[in-house]
Amino acid sequence: MKRIIVPIDFSEHSEYALEAAANLAEKYGSELFVLHMLELSNAILTSNGNSINEEAVFYLKLAEQKFEAFLDKPYLEGIKVTPIVKHFKVFSEVNDVANEYDANLIVMGSHGVSGVKEVLVGSNTEKVVRHSDIPVLVIKHNPILLDFENGVFASDFSDEAITPYINAKKTFEKLGVNMHLVYVNSPDGNFRSSMEIDKKVSLFLKKADGSLDNLPNVHVVCDYSIEKGILNYANVIGADLIAVATHGRKGLAHFFEGSISEDIANHSTLPVMTFKI
Repeated sequence: MKRIIVPIDFSEHSEYALEAAANLAEKYGSELFVLHMLELSNAILTSNGNSINEEAVFYLKLAEQKFEAFLDKPYLEGIKVTPIVKHFKVFSEVNDVANEYDANLIVMGSHGVSGVKEVLVGSNTEKVVRHSDIPVLVIKHNPILLDFENGVFASDFSDEAITPYINAKKTFEKLGVNMHLVYVNSPDGNFRSSMEIDKKVSLFLKKADGSLDNLPNVHVVCDYSIEKGILNYANVIGADLIAVATHGRKGLAHFFEGSISEDIANHSTLPVMTFKI
């Protein structure tokens, strides 16, 4: 976890993400790359798309000035911070920046969305989650205490969930987090019998770990929906973190034949970490 990208828009929730990233950077000696995306319109960008006109330069300089005040925080002392301003138009391109700087994690603030806006527009956080090739940690509140002790990793225990499980397991170990695996048996997620679930989980762990050592950490819960099951279980065990896998698809089928990962990231009050399948 040597390099962490923190997308910001200078809002209160951006500052939550920045403070959370600083907390992680202090613990693990990470470097922070604080990214602001101007999201300039085509009218401002020049026709060839390779240079920016005077108005764009004005907004670029304005953003640089805002950075000075935004990064003047006591919790950033002793941490290497690199401010970045890009004139990209969409937050989906955060992944390009992460690849450019060989980052290991994206930390992002979100206030969550609901109703028509969630369906028609979606949040910038959703766009980052969909397109990111690296883990994304979504922070919802002021991270006064960011000591993760118990984390929930929700999975359908399919073959395609093996890679995100392995990556989540490694990340949890680095963060010193106890991993609690959960499978939600619900009407909206192909309801299965106990025997079917036991067989599915056992085969999954044999393929992923080569053993059943982690079987005692697997918990099966029944609920009316997968999202409710995950959130309720996290609440019961007093989890500090929820981790989910995401396909990163741009259509309707993002996760578990729905958009559960994005729903969790939007609706959970706990920090949420996503891992791409």
